[in-house]
Amino acid sequence: MSRLNDLLRQLDTKDAALAADLRREVDALADRRAFGLNFERHVPEAVELPGRKVRKGDKVRVLPPRGQNRTAENDTLWRVAAITTDTDGIRTAQLELLDGSDQSSASIDDVVVVAEFRDPIYPGLVSTGKVERGGDRPFHTVINAENFHALQTLLYTHRGKVDCIYIDPPYNTGAKDWKYNNDYVEGDDLYRHSKWLAFMERRLLLAKELLKPDDSVLIVTIDEKEYLRLGLLLEQTFPDARIQMITSVISQKGSARAGEFSRCNEYIFFVMVGDAAPLALNDDMLHDSVTDEGDEVEWGRLKRNGANGRRDRSANLFYPIFLNEDGTFHSTGEPLPKNKPREDVETPPGTVAVFPVLTNGQEMSWGLSREKLESYIPHGYVKFGAIQRQKHQKAMIYYLTSGYVEAAVRGEISNVGTAAAPKWVHTTSKGMRPMTVWNKVSHDAGWHGSRLLDRFIPGRNFPYAKSLFAVEDTLRFFLAKKPHATVMDFFSGSGTTTHAVMRLNRQDGGTRTSIIVTNNEVSADSQNAFWRQGLRPGDPDWEAQGICEFITKPRIRAAVTGRTPDGIAVKGEYKFNDDFPMADGLEENAEFFTLTYEAPLRVSSNREFARIAPLLWLRAGSRGRRIEDVTSGWDVADIYGVLADLDQSEQFVKAVVANEQVTTAFIVTDEDRLFQALVRELPDHVECVRLYESYLRNFEIESGRSVR
Repeated sequence: MSRLNDLLRQLDTKDAALAADLRREVDALADRRAFGLNFERHVPEAVELPGRKVRKGDKVRVLPPRGQNRTAENDTLWRVAAITTDTDGIRTAQLELLDGSDQSSASIDDVVVVAEFRDPIYPGLVSTGKVERGGDRPFHTVINAENFHALQTLLYTHRGKVDCIYIDPPYNTGAKDWKYNNDYVEGDDLYRHSKWLAFMERRLLLAKELLKPDDSVLIVTIDEKEYLRLGLLLEQTFPDARIQMITSVISQKGSARAGEFSRCNEYIFFVMVGDAAPLALNDDMLHDSVTDEGDEVEWGRLKRNGANGRRDRSANLFYPIFLNEDGTFHSTGEPLPKNKPREDVETPPGTVAVFPVLTNGQEMSWGLSREKLESYIPHGYVKFGAIQRQKHQKAMIYYLTSGYVEAAVRGEISNVGTAAAPKWVHTTSKGMRPMTVWNKVSHDAGWHGSRLLDRFIPGRNFPYAKSLFAVEDTLRFFLAKKPHATVMDFFSGSGTTTHAVMRLNRQDGGTRTSIIVTNNEVSADSQNAFWRQGLRPGDPDWEAQGICEFITKPRIRAAVTGRTPDGIAVKGEYKFNDDFPMADGLEENAEFFTLTYEAPLRVSSNREFARIAPLLWLRAGSRGRRIEDVTSGWDVADIYGVLADLDQSEQFVKAVVANEQVTTAFIVTDEDRLFQALVRELPDHVECVRLYESYLRNFEIESGRSVR
């Protein structure tokens, strides 16, 4: 609809009457809403690619002169019709509007390539550094990129392989906290909410394909500005998943807002795909108390409560239990017929008959049948209280619920008393289902987000950093039993997700890997200041202040090494689940990449292998040596191999067979028959991937269906 409005405004200048007639018809159609979440699916986004070499046929924008801010005129899209070079070596781009209605020209230095999300991309990755302290452990991956294109790229390497996606997307507060089509979205934008929904939907559709269909989870944090719309969007995007939203306190003191309640919480959506479910750990996230080894179990009351527990609802569960005067068990009696008074029951000498009766005389029923009760007693699964001289309730009787009985059989709880006087205790920490309200001091975003971040990168301000321990706890509910999980975050900001995954690995020896994506944008205020200073995106001084270069990479490097960017030991200690000095660092590996945009002909002719090599390494598992060059014809690394010259296939096959750790073989060939012949020669456990057919086809398909 917003696109129609733009077209109608253009028509106003040429034929106002026709524009008015069309606008009335458009307004009438706009009132006909389908049921469900409705929003304007805006013109597909576009991303500028500063630093990308300008080629003939590229879409570009013309930048303003240095020292001036951008205007709406600089958002016009042109196509490069030709590139000329004069006698002084100055290169000029000859431009035409996309519809061919106008022409212009500009210096190559004054144009920036633009990729619209409907256009196919052919991405590569260039390493911009790494930090290694984890030996042969797999690498965490940090990608500097526009996240939509990064998601398309990761579909080639990780489709259906991701265990958990955790994202903290822009909250759309109206305070210029995110961009749409290169412009920060402000609070007075009439299409602010629909732009946000279109922005999110495109990314969630790609994220859905990255998740393992049988057991995975998407976790999304949000605040009150968009949580209602986000909930509906998730329902529509993941119709087969189980979705639950919890409330998490992130500020113990709250944030005062004029005329409103003080805000102290945010929301977390859990989209559970397949068999995914939160684990029962030793903390319910709401109460301070946790149950640990040696703690006594919680006994259940044998007497039932509520309307369904009344005598007339369960005739076979109303029977006498005879206790000796000292409160020990004697025997049980037959269930009473519906109309027989309990006072008519004959009691064995020296015993007291106990019935499931409330203090007010209401007759209820027992929680176990007579036969089940008698089978439980010898094992110590039933506990009898002292005889009470009350009119109705003669004694309290307790029992182990079915979950505890199963735990006893598994050895997770043990009886440190006797069968007659049982005392069951936990032999390990007791699992507790997390509540839907979380209130943990460790989740305070001030103390354990922004202030903690300042310890690792002192003086580098990053607003609204997540509490490291909040992210860690959130992930633990789904990853505690998955020590080799793959975790992804495509709104990574300061890199908290990778930091949290590293800490989880330290706590249980896991080798979980994270793949996080962040762009290198600067804040709205910094952007305007940089324009006035004559800087542009792509300039070293501009890029050095971007999120990825200034915050994310230094934070992760400092977390691993225990040293700040200035080489000083990080001050303080980690708290809560794992206490140790931050200066000790973490025994992990991480590598940093920037997404590039390649020409398909150069890729298919094997002239950009160095840019594609990291993608092959990622697809194979991001562990061990990376194959950077295949000019020799072939190479086999720790877990994968690449064959570029089919004349050397015999040596390649022998090397793959000799290395049982190899799981993937990339074969460069245009001949399907030869490819299939090689597949038959390689071991069954090796995935064979044909280059560059699989690569090119992946991105051509994605460009055709990812944008609505």
